[in-house]
This record gives sequence, C-alpha cells and structure tokens, in this order.
Amino acid sequence: TRVRLRLLLCSVKLTYPPRWRSRKDNPYSFLFLSGFSKNVLVLCLNLLQLSVKYGPIFTIYLGSLRVVVLYGQEAVKEALIDQGDEFSGRGKLALADKLAKGTGIVFSNGEQWKQLRRFALTTLRNFGMGKKSVEERIQEEARFLVERLRNTHERPFDPTLPLTHAVSNVICSIVFGDRFDYEDQKFLTLIHLTEENNELLRSLLAQVCSLYNFFPTLMDYIPGPHQELLKNSEEFRIFVLERVKMHKESLDLSCPRDFIDAFLIKMEQEQQNDQSEFNTENLVRSTLDLFLAGTGTTSTTLRHGLLILLKYPDIEEKVHEEIDHVIGRSRSPCMADRSQMPYTDAVIHEIQRFINLVPLNLPHAVTRDTHFRQYVIPKVSSQCFSEKSSSSTSSFFQF
Repeated sequence: TRVRLRLLLCSVKLTYPPRWRSRKDNPYSFLFLSGFSKNVLVLCLNLLQLSVKYGPIFTIYLGSLRVVVLYGQEAVKEALIDQGDEFSGRGKLALADKLAKGTGIVFSNGEQWKQLRRFALTTLRNFGMGKKSVEERIQEEARFLVERLRNTHERPFDPTLPLTHAVSNVICSIVFGDRFDYEDQKFLTLIHLTEENNELLRSLLAQVCSLYNFFPTLMDYIPGPHQELLKNSEEFRIFVLERVKMHKESLDLSCPRDFIDAFLIKMEQEQQNDQSEFNTENLVRSTLDLFLAGTGTTSTTLRHGLLILLKYPDIEEKVHEEIDHVIGRSRSPCMADRSQMPYTDAVIHEIQRFINLVPLNLPHAVTRDTHFRQYVIPKVSSQCFSEKSSSSTSSFFQF
C-alpha cells in the first residue's frame, strides 16, 4: 500500500507541476498538494504563512481542485455576513458524495438543503432545543454522568467515553426518542463507530481520505482508512434504518415522539408530491447528521475543557469557587445561573476559542459568479472550506 501511495503521489507531482499566477478575475494561485497530504495541521499552518505573504485572499490548488482562501476576520465577515447568499452553497467532495450521496442536512444543496434545514430547526425547537424541556433532559443526563464518575471511587480514569455517552444521550433522546443505558451494546457500538471515524479523520492516515477527493475512482480500488470509513458509515445507516422501522410500527400521526416520528409524518403528508425532499434516504442521513453533530463537538469541547483546567489550576479554583457560591452542592445547575456566573461563562467561551475544535471545516461554494473585492469567484469549480484560527485575532474560511 505504501509503495502504491508513493507512486501515486509522484504521478500527481508530475501531472500538476508547481505554478503561480495572478489573474484579473482570480487571486494569487499556486499548487498546494504536499502540505494537504500530510495532515490538516500542516495545511492550516501553511495557509497562515501564505496569508502573511499574499494577504487575505489567495487561491490554492489541492491537486486539481481550486480553492480560494479568505483569511482574517474582516474578509470572512464580508463574505459570510455581507454577501451571505452568494457564499451559502455547499462545495462537493468525492468522499462526502460517496458517504452521503447528496442527502441529509450537511451535504445537500440548494432547495433540498433549505427544506431539510428548515424542517430540522423547527422540529428541534418543537422538541425543546433552547427551551426548559431540553434543559431538564440535560440535567437528568448530568445526574447519570455524576453517578458514573462517583463509581470510579477517586481512581484515575479516562473521561472520554463517559462524556461522549452523556452528551450523545441528550441528542439521542430528541432524535430517537429515548436515552440509552451506558451499557447498551447497540449504543456502545454506535459510539465506537463514531470514535473510530473521528480517529481515522484525525490521524495522519487521513491523507488517504483527502486523496480520495482527488482520485475517487482510483482510491475505490486501494485499501486504506477511507475503506474503513465507508464501512462504518454503512453500519451507521443500518442502525438508523432499524430505528426507522421500529418507529413506523408504532407511529401515531397525531403525537410525534421524536425527530424520526416528525419526519415520517412529514413523509406521509407529502406522499402525493413527486418532488418532495422528504424520503427515507433523507430521513436516514438527516438523523445521522444530527446524531454525529450533536455527539462529537460538545463531548470534545468538554474533554478539552477538563485538560485546560488541569493545566491551569488557578483558573479551575476560581471556577470552582463561583460554582459553589452560586449553585452550591444541593441542586443541579440551570441556565438561569449563567447571568450570575460571569467568570465561568468567560472561561467556557475562552475554551471554545482556544481549542480550535474543527481546524478544517466543511466545504462551501458560491451559489453564482460572485464579485468579492477586486476579484470574481466563479460558481463553476469554486470550492470553499472553513477554518477557525486558534489565535485571538484571526479566523479564516476557504472558498
């Protein structure tokens, strides 16, 4: 496998020789494959260096894929806020197409994305997101988590799985209708698949997944972590299909219990609409999108937060004092406490800023030929990724 990959990389370097050019309708452009093929961190560091040299707008070529980079708070705000409609498209990646096939909330586009996103937001709000009812679910799950931590009897332990299980159960209660017992084997399998995929994407071997986006047909025949990623994705799909089948058997059209029920009812309502976006494939993928997004980001933030507080015990002590003073030891925290806990609130925000949770975000694209400052970013072949810098003064998105 290593020999094949070396030959492949050599072929790429011969096929796409280094180039640098400036065009009236395009920012500074040059090849950028080797840095991307190592890992995401190298790419981010190189983009930082390029922004220092070439300014906030430049183009890179990831193999044959053209990506325009917008670096810095002002450029990002101008694109995503001031010209939000033009920059609202979702870019295409071969691996994402293989996994999602253009379905679901995350990797859909156009009217399909608008309808599914609107439905998901409305449904989540109906089931308590941002309201008292979801706060009660979080408090309940926190009690299960605290009890689990007590059972360690003050021995050293890895908090990764307990935190992941607790966070995942909150979104599971909304999406699937129930929380899972921490020892439930199907739940443990689901979490294991999530962690395994995250590890594959974080590892240096993720370069193979990146190469898949450039040479999808060839990579289908080459072993590597991308094959494991695809296999895990199919297991996710089978799990959700099983839950959908269970929901169909006990569905009450007048009383939806969770997101799956609400989607099934919407499918029933639009049976006569041949153009409806509400079908089984979009249901499965949207459910997976919500589960994965709701599990990974929050649990990883909590884990990093614990690590940072261990490194800065003086800050941890001040947070602890404020918790004891405002909440005490006899009740659970609630959102109403936030206004009385400015130090803890500030620490949580600083943790979120500091950890750089998703260094290379999902791809975006312009929805039409777009004038941005002195450049024209064409709809055809334009791609965009997003990245948030860990520094306090800059963030950047790639288009």
